[in-house]
Amino acid sequence: MLRHIVTLRFREGTSPETRNAIYRDLAGLSDVIEGILDFRHFANVSVEVPLVRGFRDVFWFDFRDEAVRDAYLVDPTHRAIGERIVAELEGGADGVLVMDVIL
Repeated sequence: MLRHIVTLRFREGTSPETRNAIYRDLAGLSDVIEGILDFRHFANVSVEVPLVRGFRDVFWFDFRDEAVRDAYLVDPTHRAIGERIVAELEGGADGVLVMDVIL
Protein backbone atom coordinates (compact mmCIF):
# COMPACT_ATOMS: atom_id res chain seq x y z
CA MET A 1 0.00 0.00 0.00
CA LEU A 2 1.18 3.52 -0.79
CA ARG A 3 0.18 6.58 1.23
CA HIS A 4 0.18 9.86 -0.70
CA ILE A 5 0.50 12.68 1.87
CA VAL A 6 -0.15 16.29 0.92
CA THR A 7 0.33 19.31 3.20
CA LEU A 8 -1.13 22.66 2.23
CA ARG A 9 -0.49 26.28 3.12
CA PHE A 10 -3.76 27.99 2.19
CA ARG A 11 -3.60 31.72 1.65
CA GLU A 12 -5.24 33.98 4.17
CA GLY A 13 -8.85 34.48 3.19
CA THR A 14 -9.52 30.99 1.82
CA SER A 15 -12.90 30.21 3.32
CA PRO A 16 -13.76 27.03 5.22
CA GLU A 17 -16.44 26.42 2.56
CA THR A 18 -13.82 26.47 -0.19
CA ARG A 19 -11.58 24.07 1.73
CA ASN A 20 -14.48 21.75 2.47
CA ALA A 21 -15.53 21.74 -1.20
CA ILE A 22 -11.99 20.81 -2.22
CA TYR A 23 -11.85 17.97 0.31
CA ARG A 24 -15.30 16.75 -0.72
CA ASP A 25 -14.21 16.65 -4.36
CA LEU A 26 -10.97 14.87 -3.48
CA ALA A 27 -12.93 12.27 -1.50
CA GLY A 28 -15.12 11.75 -4.57
CA LEU A 29 -12.11 10.49 -6.51
CA SER A 30 -12.60 7.19 -4.69
CA ASP A 31 -15.69 6.68 -6.87
CA VAL A 32 -13.71 7.38 -10.05
CA ILE A 33 -10.34 5.69 -9.54
CA GLU A 34 -10.32 2.01 -8.67
CA GLY A 35 -7.76 1.14 -6.01
CA ILE A 36 -8.13 4.16 -3.74
CA LEU A 37 -8.44 2.53 -0.34
CA ASP A 38 -8.92 5.57 1.87
CA PHE A 39 -8.95 9.37 1.93
CA ARG A 40 -8.53 11.53 5.03
CA HIS A 41 -8.02 15.22 5.72
CA PHE A 42 -7.16 17.03 8.91
CA ALA A 43 -6.11 20.36 10.35
CA ASN A 44 -2.52 20.49 11.61
CA VAL A 45 -2.82 21.42 15.29
CA SER A 46 0.90 21.35 16.09
CA VAL A 47 2.10 23.93 18.60
CA GLU A 48 5.57 23.92 16.96
CA VAL A 49 4.60 26.97 14.91
CA PRO A 50 8.08 27.76 13.53
CA LEU A 51 8.35 24.22 12.19
CA VAL A 52 4.84 24.19 10.75
CA ARG A 53 5.81 26.97 8.32
CA GLY A 54 2.15 27.72 7.63
CA PHE A 55 1.26 24.18 6.49
CA ARG A 56 -1.97 23.97 8.46
CA ASP A 57 -3.88 21.43 6.34
CA VAL A 58 -3.01 17.84 5.47
CA PHE A 59 -4.72 15.15 3.48
CA TRP A 60 -3.75 11.73 2.29
CA PHE A 61 -4.86 8.98 0.02
CA ASP A 62 -4.08 5.33 0.57
CA PHE A 63 -3.57 3.64 -2.78
CA ARG A 64 -3.48 -0.09 -3.34
CA ASP A 65 -0.15 0.31 -5.12
CA GLU A 66 2.00 2.65 -7.18
CA ALA A 67 -0.01 1.98 -10.34
CA VAL A 68 -3.12 3.45 -8.68
CA ARG A 69 -1.12 6.49 -7.59
CA ASP A 70 0.10 6.92 -11.14
CA ALA A 71 -3.48 6.72 -12.47
CA TYR A 72 -4.53 9.34 -9.90
CA LEU A 73 -1.74 11.70 -10.98
CA VAL A 74 -2.94 11.81 -14.60
CA ASP A 75 -6.67 11.66 -13.89
CA PRO A 76 -8.36 14.75 -15.40
CA THR A 77 -10.68 15.25 -12.43
CA HIS A 78 -7.72 15.14 -10.04
CA ARG A 79 -5.80 17.61 -12.20
CA ALA A 80 -8.74 20.04 -12.19
CA ILE A 81 -9.02 19.81 -8.40
CA GLY A 82 -5.26 20.32 -8.16
CA GLU A 83 -5.54 23.54 -10.17
CA ARG A 84 -8.22 24.78 -7.77
CA ILE A 85 -6.03 23.91 -4.80
CA VAL A 86 -2.95 25.70 -6.17
CA ALA A 87 -5.06 28.80 -6.86
CA GLU A 88 -5.94 28.93 -3.13
CA LEU A 89 -2.42 28.42 -1.78
CA GLU A 90 0.02 30.97 -0.48
CA GLY A 91 2.69 31.12 -3.16
CA GLY A 92 0.82 28.83 -5.55
CA ALA A 93 2.70 25.54 -5.96
CA ASP A 94 5.15 26.65 -3.24
CA GLY A 95 2.25 26.20 -0.82
CA VAL A 96 2.11 22.43 -1.24
CA LEU A 97 4.39 19.64 -0.03
CA VAL A 98 3.86 16.06 -1.19
CA MET A 99 5.27 12.79 0.15
CA ASP A 100 4.63 9.22 -0.89
CA VAL A 101 5.48 6.41 1.53
CA ILE A 102 5.08 2.68 1.23
CA LEU A 103 3.29 1.10 4.20
